[in-house]
Amino acid sequence: MKKFKMPTAYTLLFLIIIVIAALTWVIPGGHYDMKVDKATEQEIPVSGTYTQLASDQQTPQGLWEVLNAPINGFFDAKDIALFVLVIGGFLGVIMKTGAIDAGVTRVIRRLKGREQWLIPILMTLFSIGGSTYGMAEETIAFYPILIPVLIAAGYDALTAVSIIALGAGIGCLGSTVNPFATGIASGFAGVSIGDGMVLRLVILVVTLIVTILFVMRYAKKVKSDPSKSLIANMKEENEKHFLTQKTEDIKFTGRHKAVLTVFGLTFVIMILGVIPWAYKFNITIFEDMTKALGKIPFIGKLLGGMMPLGDWWFGELTMLFLTSSIIIAFIYRMGEENFTSTFINGARDLLGVAIIIGISRGITVVMDAGGMTATILYWGEGMLDNVGSILFTNLSFLFYLPLSFLVPSTSGLATLSMPIMAPLADFAGVGRDLVITAYQSASGIVNLLTPTSAVIMGALAIARVPYSTYLKHVWKLVLGLSIIVMVILSVATIIS
Repeated sequence: MKKFKMPTAYTLLFLIIIVIAALTWVIPGGHYDMKVDKATEQEIPVSGTYTQLASDQQTPQGLWEVLNAPINGFFDAKDIALFVLVIGGFLGVIMKTGAIDAGVTRVIRRLKGREQWLIPILMTLFSIGGSTYGMAEETIAFYPILIPVLIAAGYDALTAVSIIALGAGIGCLGSTVNPFATGIASGFAGVSIGDGMVLRLVILVVTLIVTILFVMRYAKKVKSDPSKSLIANMKEENEKHFLTQKTEDIKFTGRHKAVLTVFGLTFVIMILGVIPWAYKFNITIFEDMTKALGKIPFIGKLLGGMMPLGDWWFGELTMLFLTSSIIIAFIYRMGEENFTSTFINGARDLLGVAIIIGISRGITVVMDAGGMTATILYWGEGMLDNVGSILFTNLSFLFYLPLSFLVPSTSGLATLSMPIMAPLADFAGVGRDLVITAYQSASGIVNLLTPTSAVIMGALAIARVPYSTYLKHVWKLVLGLSIIVMVILSVATIIS
């Protein structure tokens, strides 16, 4: 008898489309009166206005609608899907230059003999990568570099796994502008990526400090007494295996510095672009600058109809990352053919993510067409009558924990759930940004240890650490992080 294997995210999401279509034959359709939120210009349902559709107005979804759902879903999410593909090309160009690898290698080399400082420094760097661009698969390249350094310094391979995997993972947990988690979720919730950024930054800082202290405590224990290592039985074998490997001596050049400068500035501009300075904080400096530039003779026309920072969304962000890719290619002297092939290959790496977004959005298309979305919102509104805002926020976080395991794709989960969870937040009197933060925090926590994560399992395979040992190592940390996040979410709900 063959062992059961979990289906891929594509199959799982398409099966959900079929199930939802079948439910439209059972669950009656309905609708809400809608109003436009002045702050976000997003249509939101008006509480207490639900009406069930008459029997002759019901629209159960059939086979044609099921097969068309992913295509229509892709059309609905084309701006987000294109953004993801361009981000893939941008990251492909960055990785081709080797600037990130060279930068991290330089840090390791400079701290030789003071390896204990590698833990906070590298974990902070990896967390920034996770928080800004969802650094995950890119971390795999650093294990062969870092593991020999730490073993030679008296630590173990599990310490290296903790530095890299937990560092980048905490960054995703406390995502500030991660386009694959926060960006997509914000898009489908109809709010700016900048909404809730301060809260997410607090979660990032607090959880990162706790995790750094956790890893440093374990590393200190191993160095003081190697028998305390959770993989002490593999000490000699790992020393033979890893210390005989030669890591490439990567030089950190001036071009690498320039590339990393553009890389960093791109995310700074992204953050400035999505924070709603004018309509939320009444800060009009970027509007004033844009108007002033537009009035300069010839220069104004040459620059064209620029959008001021603070009003940017997926179209402008896509343009930003495409432009930065071209600038980096010029700095690194890639050449036109090399650049285009590298960019296309990078975009190809994230084609699967774009397709997942389309399929996930197809679920919402079927629900909306069958009138089921309004009915589920109505049921949710009824359940929230006696539920306070604090409880709702924490229930959202707990709800996303098992859902993150079943749908390991952060983009797929955001696309699937936000069209329902965001309006429910309106009914509960909770900001949509809090639901987004609850979603990404839960997804980030699950991805620290889920066996469905190719990144975690790949890292453990390289480090020769059994999954059961890793789980024993991190489960208490994960539980503690969950409690910390719930406390921060509760406080944020109270003061919002």
